[in-house]
Amino acid sequence: MRHATLLLAFSAMLAGTGGLALAQPAGRQADHDHGAPSAPANGMSHMMRGHGAPAASDASPSTRGYRAANERMHRDMDIRFTGNADRDFVAGMIPHHQGAIDMARVVLEHGRDPEIRALAEGIIRDQEREIAQMRAILQRLPAR
Repeated sequence: MRHATLLLAFSAMLAGTGGLALAQPAGRQADHDHGAPSAPANGMSHMMRGHGAPAASDASPSTRGYRAANERMHRDMDIRFTGNADRDFVAGMIPHHQGAIDMARVVLEHGRDPEIRALAEGIIRDQEREIAQMRAILQRLPAR
């Protein structure tokens, strides 16, 4: 069930942005992009930064931690697409999973709810295992 939820979230993100290729800087687009714009045309970038949230200097330590994790995850998900759907999926999901781990660590540092803390611990364990699996898959997949 967790995998299905992550896949749906990743798919929704791709659908909402018109594909990750739209967020890639010029020159990083794959040949099959047909010259897509280098920034999201739908305003998604401001939403990913927490539009309407307090300025970083006014934010709590947990908010600063979540923002840092979110920015790192989105930057690292900005992959160079190869045209190999399997490889591109795994390459994008590794930083997505790492982002979940980073957010879980923030809640373990700042959160107090025992159920959420247990959930975060499980996320760290499961996502680390899946990252190792995906890295092994990348080693065996062709580069294109």
